[in-house]
Amino acid sequence: MTVTPTTPIEAPTDEHGLDELLSRPTDGVGAALAALGGDIVILGAGGKIGPSMAMMARRALDGAGSDARVIAVSRFSDPAGADLLRDAGVHVHRADLAAPESYADLPDAAGVFFLAAMKFGTTNAEHQTWWSNAAIPVLTANRYRGVPTMVYSTGNVYHLTPLAGGGSVEADTPAPVGEYAQSALARERLFTNAAHTWGTPVTIYRLNYACELRYGVIADIAATMASGEPVDVTMPAVNVAWQGDINAWALRSIAVAGVPPHILNATGPETVSVRRLAMLLGEEMGIEPQFTGTESADALLSDAGPCHELFGYPSVPLRRLVRWVGRWVADGGRQLGKATKFAQREGKF
Repeated sequence: MTVTPTTPIEAPTDEHGLDELLSRPTDGVGAALAALGGDIVILGAGGKIGPSMAMMARRALDGAGSDARVIAVSRFSDPAGADLLRDAGVHVHRADLAAPESYADLPDAAGVFFLAAMKFGTTNAEHQTWWSNAAIPVLTANRYRGVPTMVYSTGNVYHLTPLAGGGSVEADTPAPVGEYAQSALARERLFTNAAHTWGTPVTIYRLNYACELRYGVIADIAATMASGEPVDVTMPAVNVAWQGDINAWALRSIAVAGVPPHILNATGPETVSVRRLAMLLGEEMGIEPQFTGTESADALLSDAGPCHELFGYPSVPLRRLVRWVGRWVADGGRQLGKATKFAQREGKF
C-alpha cells in the first residue's frame, strides 16, 4: 500500500518555506473559523506563535470562501512582523494590551484567540508576570463578554508525573510550581469566571511543547549539541508536536468552547526521552551527544488523547520533525533565541 504524506518529505530550506508550512491549514480549520460567522481577533499575535497562527487563519478562511477578517493585535515592536502579516492579508491592530486604555479601541469579534502571556524572564520580574498573565485576562474577558474565546495556557499548571503514568489529563487537579505556572493558572481561573459570569464560551488550551525549526525543545537540544555542550537529562522525557499542528488544533478548538470552559491538553502522542531525542539529532547532525545529569523518575508530561480524538494525530511525525530540526541547526539556520527551559524542574523561568 502506498501512503501519501500530508506534508513534504523534504525539510524547509529557508524561512519563507518554513513560514509557509507553519501556516498551511489542515482539514477542518476553515470550517471551524467560518462557523463563527464574523471577524476573529488574535490577541498577542506578535510573539513566536501568533504570526503563523494568524496567517493560517487567513488562509483557512479564504479556503472556506469566507471574507471574515483576521485581526492581529500586538504592540508589533518589530515592524517586519506587522508587514509579514499585512502581506498575508491579515489586518494589523497595534495595541499595548498591558495598558487598560487600549481596550476601548479593540475591534469587535465573533471569536477571540488569546495568546498574550509572559513566561521567559519571569524570575526577578514577577510583578510583570502577574500583570501579563492575570491582569490582561481580566481586561480581555471584560472587553469580549460573551464572545467565544480560545485561551492559550500551559501544561506547567500540572505537577510532574511518573514516567509510567502516561502524563497529566485534563481532569487532574492543577499543582503549579513557581510563579509563572501559578500566574498561568490564575489566567485560567479568570477566564473561567468570565464564562460563568457572562456566559462567555471558553476553551482552555494547555500546551507543552510546540516545536518548529527555530524554536522548541528539539531545537534547544540541537543547539546545545551544536555548541559542544552536554545535554541535561535531569528532565528525562517530554511531549512535543509540530507547531503547524498546534496552530491548527488551537484554531479548531474554539468550536468546542463552552460554559464551563472546555479544557484541552495539546501535544504529541509520544512520551519521548530527552536522551533519545539527542541520539536521533546526533545521527542527523553528525555529532556524538554528551550528557549531564541523571534522569529523574518523573517529568512534566501531558496526555493529549482527547485532542487527538477531536482533531487527529500530528501531520508531521516526530522522527521527521527531528530530522528537519537537526538539519536546520547543523546548516546554521536562524534560531529565535527563546529557549523553552524545558529542563527546569523548580518553576524558575
